[in-house]
Amino acid sequence: MAIETMKYEEVKGWDAKQIDTKVEEIKTELFNMRMQKAASGVEKPHLLKIGKKNIAKLLTAKKAN
Repeated sequence: MAIETMKYEEVKGWDAKQIDTKVEEIKTELFNMRMQKAASGVEKPHLLKIGKKNIAKLLTAKKAN
């Protein structure tokens, strides 16, 4: 699964369990991308930044609930 930009409005209605699952999924993808970057380079390095922003949006939505 590729990392896509998420909107805060999309996730603010999610419950904590859904948010935690998505955060773990994104963290795993980011880890794999960092390993790939260290080994051979990443084709789309901007996805690392998007993933970090998505995690921040998810954690903000969780805190607001």
